[in-house]
Amino acid sequence: MDANYNRIGGLRAEWRALSSRADICTLRERLVHRYMDEFLRAALVEAQKGHAAGGIPIGSVLVIDGTIVGRGHNQRVQKSSAVLHAEMDCLENAGRLQPSDYRRATLYSTLSPCDMCSGAILLYKIPIVVVGENQTFRGPEEYLRSRGVKIHVINSAECIELMQRFMREHPALWNEDIGEVK
Repeated sequence: MDANYNRIGGLRAEWRALSSRADICTLRERLVHRYMDEFLRAALVEAQKGHAAGGIPIGSVLVIDGTIVGRGHNQRVQKSSAVLHAEMDCLENAGRLQPSDYRRATLYSTLSPCDMCSGAILLYKIPIVVVGENQTFRGPEEYLRSRGVKIHVINSAECIELMQRFMREHPALWNEDIGEVK
């Protein structure tokens, strides 16, 4: 169980006490803002883990009812994978969840999700995505919004600096990760 469980696990009762969909969205929005720094920090720790292991510094966490249920970081280099972006690794590590679980989830990512990861967000109908930064790379955020996903872009200085440094030091690897030919 995550260390944050005791501190924020009590929020489950708050979530379940609501009866209408509008109230759930209102509370979910309040909780996203209330705990944004904590969960984004957890995603940043994942990004740093990936970078320390020789990979691309992007991290992600999946939060349901105030509890982190999945963590991941980009592992394309480490596992020689075509698809293990941070969000995909996070969803994989969360394990098999019920559709109703995803609909109560918030996905935090240190970088704007790419087309592939955005597809997973839409497939599982994750309603809220918190983006650490979208200055160095911007995925299809407007398309996600057009499909009803709420996107909160923080533009964290730490997230921006981490990606800018990586892109300067490893431009070929970065271009490979996003499918660019340079």
